[in-house]
Amino acid sequence: MKLPKYLNIVLKCYTPLNAIILLKKLKKIERKLGRKNEIRNYPRKCDIDIIDFKGICYNKEGLIIPHQRLTNRNFVLFPLFEIEKTWKHPKTNISIEKLLANLDAKSMISIKIFKK
Repeated sequence: MKLPKYLNIVLKCYTPLNAIILLKKLKKIERKLGRKNEIRNYPRKCDIDIIDFKGICYNKEGLIIPHQRLTNRNFVLFPLFEIEKTWKHPKTNISIEKLLANLDAKSMISIKIFKK
């Protein structure tokens, strides 16, 4: 079975928007880029998540921050480490280095670099 290729990035930005307004704008961008509401966790053309928002913990209106599965997602942790080496999980205060060290071996080797 041929697995789909993904491009995973982490972006750090500043916004005057609150978390809910930001989420609504991100969902609009996803739709413009071709995202359709399909099967949960199914491969999508575009998936934009809010991983952290100003270091706060938030759980309202369908939005949970920090992202509840970020601690076991190598495709989030590695790029996050690249741009924010001193980042700490807002809820647990665990450093990004420790979160990376806690990844299992299979997770560590599953990222591949694809070239055109």
